[in-house]
Amino acid sequence: MLGYFQRLLGERGLAPHGFCLLWDPALIWTHVVSDALIGVAYYSIPVAIAYFLTRRRDVAFGWVVWMFAAFIMACGTTHFLSIWTLWHPDYGIEGLVKAATAAVSVATAAALWPLLPRAIALPSPAQLQRVNDDLSLRIAERDAALAALRRETAERERAEDLLRQSQKMEAVGQLTGGIAHDFNNLLTIVMANLDRVQRLTEGDARLARPLASAATGVERAAALTGQLLAFARRQPLETAEHDLNRLARNVERLAAPALPAGVRLTLDLAAAPLPVRVDANQTENALLNLIVNARDAMPGGGTIAVRTAASDQGAVLEVADTGAGMDEATRARAFEPFFTTKEVGQGTGLGLSQVYGFVRQSGGTVAIDSAPGQGTTIRIVLPQAAPLL
Repeated sequence: MLGYFQRLLGERGLAPHGFCLLWDPALIWTHVVSDALIGVAYYSIPVAIAYFLTRRRDVAFGWVVWMFAAFIMACGTTHFLSIWTLWHPDYGIEGLVKAATAAVSVATAAALWPLLPRAIALPSPAQLQRVNDDLSLRIAERDAALAALRRETAERERAEDLLRQSQKMEAVGQLTGGIAHDFNNLLTIVMANLDRVQRLTEGDARLARPLASAATGVERAAALTGQLLAFARRQPLETAEHDLNRLARNVERLAAPALPAGVRLTLDLAAAPLPVRVDANQTENALLNLIVNARDAMPGGGTIAVRTAASDQGAVLEVADTGAGMDEATRARAFEPFFTTKEVGQGTGLGLSQVYGFVRQSGGTVAIDSAPGQGTTIRIVLPQAAPLL
């Protein structure tokens, strides 16, 4: 084998390839320029392939591409040797390079044919685009489903919160109503006995004042009991058909003079009468309670707006103020009896609870819309009655 390579690479007195071309400059330089351009192109292609493969290591069958790069570079080397052998008869080296090129080309071909079925099975760009579009559509559908699920979950949580609040208010109302009813019976006995003592001790100046104070205390307790019964929806109502606009005007005439100078009361009433079947006194008392609460929420002054309107749910009565507003925790407990944010001695915490009980007993609904720094709006919806004649 060593002798073979020595003979192949040794000097054998062979003529260079240019001799066969009779050293014709046109022929020689045509071969030189052509082989040089082909060789440069063959060398640049593997460089580009190598750069691509180093950047894209995810290419399928990358090792076969590397074999292609080696084959092309070997072919380029044979063209440069063709230029060399025009003047130098180193045909042994040229033969070895061609043998290496043949080996690489055969190996590449042998590796390529078994890979053809797998390469053909690879998805085309159009197929990949379709799959990508389908995946994008599925992702959009999933996102829409998740958004719908989040909305439904939030709606369910709100409904559960409302149900729990309603159940709590119902339980508190039943307890409050039972206690208030029994306490009212006790007050009746106390009042009857006080009245009897006053008749028996008539003319006794020493007992007149204590008995009067006791009677006043019993009357205040009776009034408190009445408010509790209103929250528990057990107060007797004298219902009749009334115009909600007229009731609002009555309260405005009563409340406006009693408001401080910095508080302004405005009315925005529906153009047409709003017939409702309610207890007029209790309705006016509820509206007056709301106006007083709105006044207390604006110690620095502001505007109280009373609005009425017709809606699909019924006749709407709104009282809105420009006060400090309520946070979530306060708004959730605003209708509970004895709950108040006022200082001790400035309120019993029964105003809104009385409004709540009266509205529910009248077949309506009441809700609060408020946020810190954005004021408070209390919205009452009462069932509409037949049009007033």
